[in-house]
Amino acid sequence: MADSTLDLIFSEPIFHEKIWGGRKLADDFGYQIPDGPIGECWAISAHPNGDCVVAEGAWAGKHLSELWDEHRELFGGLEGDRFPLLVKIIDAKDNLSVQVHPDDAYAAEHENGSLGKRECWYVLGADPDTKIVIGQRAHDRAELATMIEEGRWDDMLNEVPCRVGDFFPIEPGTVHAIQGGTLILETQQSSDVTYRVYDYDRVGDDGKPRPLHIEQSLDVVDYAAEAPTSGEVTAPEVDGVTELMACPNFVVDRVRVAGEKSVGEEWPFLCVSVIEGAGTVRAAAADVEHKIARGTHFLAPSGCGELLFSGEMTLVTSRVPTEDA
Repeated sequence: MADSTLDLIFSEPIFHEKIWGGRKLADDFGYQIPDGPIGECWAISAHPNGDCVVAEGAWAGKHLSELWDEHRELFGGLEGDRFPLLVKIIDAKDNLSVQVHPDDAYAAEHENGSLGKRECWYVLGADPDTKIVIGQRAHDRAELATMIEEGRWDDMLNEVPCRVGDFFPIEPGTVHAIQGGTLILETQQSSDVTYRVYDYDRVGDDGKPRPLHIEQSLDVVDYAAEAPTSGEVTAPEVDGVTELMACPNFVVDRVRVAGEKSVGEEWPFLCVSVIEGAGTVRAAAADVEHKIARGTHFLAPSGCGELLFSGEMTLVTSRVPTEDA
């Protein structure tokens, strides 16, 4: 018998204005966004700075954080005081600041118990010859401090070509900057802690430079990390599925649907983003068919059963790791 409480959870996206944002979230995805430079669509989030509301179904009107707090069975009974993941789309019309994120230990101590911020990027769009900043060349804290003080950004920053379909893991401690002309699907820990290293001497709406966080950045940079040279996906595709990243916080896969495809329930919950194409999806336990297309995001709860897709689509899915994955 179908159970509507185990149907797929579609939430209303939350949009954030950014000085570097554009209008592609409306023009390319058809989202109804506010006026102004909109840089981020928080598509699946229970973070206090953007807590999505369920759009339809048995849980309509509930915030995702409420479901996490009151119906943990939807998430396989996972432990933790907050929903662990955040899925967003970033529209960078202009360059984002050069920045770095802390790990869990540093954030818990210095950012009021926040999670750290491990993230990853799947490139949805990129202007010709676009590059992306990932990694830096200083060998230690003193050298990095000198490079920052002297403004030696070309010496310090590692730039990598950025093309549609590229994938970049961004570990805590990695200096990085998304460049203008880039559209990215980001999967990350549920954290909003960012330390700015450099902001191109821009000013905010108040006419003042946005704050930098040099000391914190010097604290958290991983000086031993090896900078990448490419974002090309080289992992094998098996039955339409390519594992893009597996780490202690999440597992991210690319899933190609060509006709009919089933995805077995082997996870406490699954976040799904449609990045190309269109079709339908049905969770076996609820037996309700949903139309989905590029720009659709949903959460498949624990107990929803097998996911049955139909159409021509590319998906990016994310979940928390389990003992067998």
